[in-house]
Amino acid sequence: MKQNTMTPAGAIHAWNVGKQHKMVIVSNRLPVVVQDKGEGQWEVKSGSGGLVTALAPVLRDRGGTWIGWPGHVDKDSQGVDDLLRKHDEEIGYSLRPVMLDDEEVENYYKGFSNETLWPLFHDLIDHSQFKPEYWDAYQRVNRKFAEVVKSNIEPEDFIWIHDYHLISVISYLREMGVKNKVGFFLHIPFPPTDIYSRLPSRLEVLNAMLAYDLVGFQSARDRRNFVQSVRSLKDKPKIKGKGQVIGIQGEMGKLKAGVFPISIDYKEFNSAAQSAEVAQSSSVLRQLFPNQKIILGVDRLDYTKGIPERLRSFREALRRFPELIGQLSMIQILVPSRRDIHKYEDLKIEIERMIAEINGEFTRPGWLPIEYQFRSLDRKELLAYYRVADIMMVTPLKDGMNLVAKEYCACNIEGNGVLILSEFAGTAAQLKLGAILVNPHDTVECAEAIFMAFHMEEKDRKIKMQKLRRNVNRSDIFDWVDSFLKAAFSIGLGSFPLLADYRPLKEGREAVIRVESTGTL
Repeated sequence: MKQNTMTPAGAIHAWNVGKQHKMVIVSNRLPVVVQDKGEGQWEVKSGSGGLVTALAPVLRDRGGTWIGWPGHVDKDSQGVDDLLRKHDEEIGYSLRPVMLDDEEVENYYKGFSNETLWPLFHDLIDHSQFKPEYWDAYQRVNRKFAEVVKSNIEPEDFIWIHDYHLISVISYLREMGVKNKVGFFLHIPFPPTDIYSRLPSRLEVLNAMLAYDLVGFQSARDRRNFVQSVRSLKDKPKIKGKGQVIGIQGEMGKLKAGVFPISIDYKEFNSAAQSAEVAQSSSVLRQLFPNQKIILGVDRLDYTKGIPERLRSFREALRRFPELIGQLSMIQILVPSRRDIHKYEDLKIEIERMIAEINGEFTRPGWLPIEYQFRSLDRKELLAYYRVADIMMVTPLKDGMNLVAKEYCACNIEGNGVLILSEFAGTAAQLKLGAILVNPHDTVECAEAIFMAFHMEEKDRKIKMQKLRRNVNRSDIFDWVDSFLKAAFSIGLGSFPLLADYRPLKEGREAVIRVESTGTL
């Protein structure tokens, strides 16, 4: 990111908060894919996604480091490390691997992370597995991550840890004597206290979160749930402040807890959707559905996404409003995920059974109610589907954010699409003024929303989509980074590290941090 030399007096760029502070990012997976080419040969391919897009410029500017698992089990940690070091020069920052063995992948990743925390934090208690060996492996791996972090930092580095896989890393860093400023961002929801309290290791996990300097949440709902759990499970914590960032003080020390809704690179999605290749692909797709409107669902295979509930709603819409038959087609794209976890394979079977039943009931000559695809799409394909969709259904049972909704808005360059959005998605707090909000558990309400979207006048569609696109453009992925870094490096107010409501001051894409008083960042 090019540094803006026209910095106002008393301001610091979020990308260069305290030039002495190098950025160290820690996530479960590295932002690259390490692939086995056979015969002992490996290759490294750059990853993609919003997190990489947002943080890569910060790391390049600071000479930063990204620490994570390379995604495969291999005992030759030195060989992987050497391979990644060769890749460092290409991307402009350092990659450091944390190697996991088969048992750790099974019990830490598939186990505690994805069979305990993931369903519990999404309010799906019945899916949660509370096995002691899961927690033990989670602790061992978090310690292993902490050891790699400690060996790759300098005293002034800022450490930013990401997501539910690595909550306990801070506990081991502090145990090892690391005094660096450490932030944490939870990409998934935080559950209500009565659900969180079911976790056997609830105090250990909560104490770890309270040990950070700054913890970020996707929505006010998630932070509120966290604060309620702190009040319920800890001894008389002091909660101070209002707005985007508040202060919490207890026996673990002082913590800032903020709301930082993650987003996408709006301009990049909007520009890519207008490319000739995407335009051609979307034109071909449109010809396959002549004289029909298209309702689109794009989801990773996961029981939190509400796919069976969506299919029931679509069936109910066809039953209640027979004029939709032959006029509205659903395209449901299901992206493979975690198929080695039996609940996911069971979910896939249930979805495919429901789609077969609906198609069997409603198919007419020349018209198929649901076109189903179980595969990953390349980027151009995905953008083409976004462009042709007249209606987008994003109806998770619960989500931290759900960026599919924002991607759809950014790619709706004609400005006449309709977004049907679950009120339980984190995105709903930002997009409620332009979307049709629904309760995904309410089959009739969702069916009526489909009917409403189908018949919505073009003028109303454009007004709503304009609001959505403006919102996503205004609060993009770069604003997310800016706001988190500002909160992490803000000057404490009095004896408490508090921060008032924040809207980044932007010069092009570079936000600035206003320092209200002198002091050490």
